Amino acid sequence: MKPADTLRFATRAATGYPLRTLLMVLAMSIGVAAVVVLTALGDGARRYVVNEFASLGSSLVIVLPGRSETGGFNPVNAITSTPRDLTVEDSQALTRAPAVLRSAPIAVGTSEAVWNGKLRDVTLVGTSADYLKLRRMALAQGRFLPAEEPNAAVAVIGAKIQTELFGATPAIGQVLRIGDRRVRVIGVLAQSGQGLGMNADEIVILPVAVAQAMFNSNTLFRILVEAKDRSLIEQAKVQTREILKARHDGEEDVTVITQDAVLKTFDRILSTLTYGVAGIAAISLAVAGILVMNVMLVAVTQRTAEIGLLKALGAEGRAIRNLFLAEAALLSAAGAVAGYLLGVAGAFALRTALPVLPAYPPNWAVVAALITALVTGLLFGVLPANRAARLDPVEALMKR
Repeated sequence: MKPADTLRFATRAATGYPLRTLLMVLAMSIGVAAVVVLTALGDGARRYVVNEFASLGSSLVIVLPGRSETGGFNPVNAITSTPRDLTVEDSQALTRAPAVLRSAPIAVGTSEAVWNGKLRDVTLVGTSADYLKLRRMALAQGRFLPAEEPNAAVAVIGAKIQTELFGATPAIGQVLRIGDRRVRVIGVLAQSGQGLGMNADEIVILPVAVAQAMFNSNTLFRILVEAKDRSLIEQAKVQTREILKARHDGEEDVTVITQDAVLKTFDRILSTLTYGVAGIAAISLAVAGILVMNVMLVAVTQRTAEIGLLKALGAEGRAIRNLFLAEAALLSAAGAVAGYLLGVAGAFALRTALPVLPAYPPNWAVVAALITALVTGLLFGVLPANRAARLDPVEALMKR
């Protein structure tokens, strides 16, 4: 039997039993769609987190209070185990490092902002004049915190704060009450959205001294350091650690991480999560393959007389086997294509519901899902095909 005849025969067999064909295609398509949608979700989460950190700049070094490394018991640590807090003076000292271009202290808190009877909860960020350039942010109106007046009672507000509190009224020059203090608005940030867990459109930026006075604390949440060049990141990291160690009486009680290290860590964790999710979703393809096998076994039973007639006309067992394998391949391919289209539609629905999430299925997942569907269909079609090939033509015709 020629390949074209085998394909034509398999197509007619598949279309001759529409309900059976529909069930097999549906089972296979659900498995492929699950792989496509779940990997799109996992890979979208990975891209979102990586992009959030990448938006900080490519030469960034982040200083956190306390050490993240763990080790065995050290008698010295038993005496001097309390890490020192990061201070504004620490941040200023880091600008003396040869590889450091600029640094910005970060103090974070929340409070209520009130203007003309309108009240809103806001996130306060206390920092310095270098924060704008270091975070690659832009102003829509006014100016940023003045470097020459670090204690000035001024504020730069996010775009959403400006819209919700001031509406059509120009915000520049207005006096905003935050907690028990009054600050004058001197700038409005350009709309930028979410960044590092804080929506930049909903923050109020103050001079770090003013923010610390509001929080009644002289400690910092983080210090952001920018290296002079991307090639100097490691030098900036080493110099930062040495300067802070010298300022903290020789004790290395801070954690210094680079943006690249953070990006690689998140990329590795979320990529592993995506592979895991894809593996779990692929189990549904195995279940679909079992269904294909069961339905094909039933088909062999239903078509016993037909098989007997083909053998009586001279068809060999190999040709009969190829007929059933071709039918299994056709149904698996149809299910894979339908599942891919369903998965793409599901990913589009995810992006519509969550616009910040770039939920696009990775190419490797799409290719793997399609190949796995075809291979699964063929593998589980071997047993029914062999059973059909071994049928005795006389016995098969007698069962008619």
